[in-house]
Amino acid sequence: IAMGLLVVLVLAAMAQVAYCAGGGTTQNYREALAKSILFLEAQRSGVLPASQRVGWRSNSGLQDGKANGVDLTGGYYDAGDNVKFGLPMAFTVTMMSWSVLEYGGQMQAAGELGNALEAIKWGTDYFVKAHPEPSVLYGEVIHGDTDHFCWQRPEEMTTSRQAYRLDPQRPGSDLAGETAAAMAAASLVFRRSNPGYANLLLQHSKQMFDFADKFRGRYDASIPVARKYYQSVSGYSDELLWAAAWLFQATDDRRYLDYLANNADAMGGTGWSTAMFSWDIKYAGVQVLAAKILLQGRAGAHAAVLQRYRQKADFFVCASLGKQGYGNVKRTPGGLLYHMQWNNLQYVTSGSFLLAAYSDSLAAARQAAVWCPAGPASPAQIMAFAKSQVDYILGSNPRATSYMVGYGFIYPLEAHHRGASIVSFQSNPSFVACKAGYAIWYPRKGSNPNLLDGAIVGGPDENDNFVDDRNNYQQTEAPTYNNAPFMGVLARLAAGGRLDRSIPDGLDNQTSVAPSLSAVAAGDQGVHASP
Repeated sequence: IAMGLLVVLVLAAMAQVAYCAGGGTTQNYREALAKSILFLEAQRSGVLPASQRVGWRSNSGLQDGKANGVDLTGGYYDAGDNVKFGLPMAFTVTMMSWSVLEYGGQMQAAGELGNALEAIKWGTDYFVKAHPEPSVLYGEVIHGDTDHFCWQRPEEMTTSRQAYRLDPQRPGSDLAGETAAAMAAASLVFRRSNPGYANLLLQHSKQMFDFADKFRGRYDASIPVARKYYQSVSGYSDELLWAAAWLFQATDDRRYLDYLANNADAMGGTGWSTAMFSWDIKYAGVQVLAAKILLQGRAGAHAAVLQRYRQKADFFVCASLGKQGYGNVKRTPGGLLYHMQWNNLQYVTSGSFLLAAYSDSLAAARQAAVWCPAGPASPAQIMAFAKSQVDYILGSNPRATSYMVGYGFIYPLEAHHRGASIVSFQSNPSFVACKAGYAIWYPRKGSNPNLLDGAIVGGPDENDNFVDDRNNYQQTEAPTYNNAPFMGVLARLAAGGRLDRSIPDGLDNQTSVAPSLSAVAAGDQGVHASP
């Protein structure tokens, strides 16, 4: 053990020397891509399939929805707990789908496309169950406080698994809108390989969009137990625009493009300038999708409005690259984009994806640059900056620490995660009671018994400092939405300079999306509250 520790320390020292010398570290993007998708399997709820590769997990949540008279088995636990939160889960699926639509060819070349499609379908299968009627959507399974009262493996939860729903009397336009976006984007992914399933997803998407638009309201007002964990700070207008943009991509129905254009001012699509893109704030994504439509020559009579969307998308690029001036995103001394203390890497992974995809869209449209106040940013410069953020996460940073569990020489060993931190149910099925987990496993020093392979944790603070401690949930918890956009940019980098615009079997890439956004948004929430 001592010799192994010595080797790790020596390798870390070598990596730090390389970083300080400016040489950086060569990253294995294909390996990181594989691990980024693998992590999603550790977050699965329900009956696990024969193809399950994370062997320390077993079936869980098999009674979900039963008390409500509906089958809500399946789906994903959001992070280190055993709650199924609808809003971040839907955003995870939207971003996995967008990653495949942009870079499915690169995923196929890396041998990971099948795993990515399986990860998407695990989420959409759940959404089909959670949407049993056109104007009903189940948005959460179990009260977060109830779940957080215990530290248990998901396979043996003893807490009540109450489900919470939206309907015309309890609307939730943000949650329904995001779920509509997820289903529309996923319908594109499966359009060739499984057209019947794609049509089913599109039907659900259209119904959910109509529900979200007709019965307006914030989901956390109708499901107040979600507010402490995933508060809808930006409201629901961004999700309505986001869903309309994705439905236009999926259907080519001008009704949705009209909606995107006609509501651009009233709903903030051409007003918000933000460099944040997350499960809560979708404006940057909307602006990028609108820019994509414009660059593809599909704007029609709405070209002037979509040009204004594109200007906001360009703001995102300029602020991220430090070329905006007043709106530049802060960076750590090591060069990482820094938005907030709690799970800062969620903004870095989503932002890196947008930068990469927008760079490729600009290049495809033969656009020379984004014209920023402090000078132009060429597609190559935008891509290079996105790569620098990915490399930082993977270990090219002052600490020589990879913030992806299981990747590199040094990575987090004490991820804040119930299932990973307690001995595997497979190897030791002895019951771990609700409070016993907190007494025995939560404070235990040392590595988690189970490797949370591929998980991207919250990451370092504004000074590049990081404390690998299970109790430090702001830095060591790993949500699904950190990984979902990272899949796409990793696939792009794994292909090197090659941009495969061919359409893999089972995909239709004509609707792949281009990004560019804005900076300086006010308070998005981090992951969520306490253990």
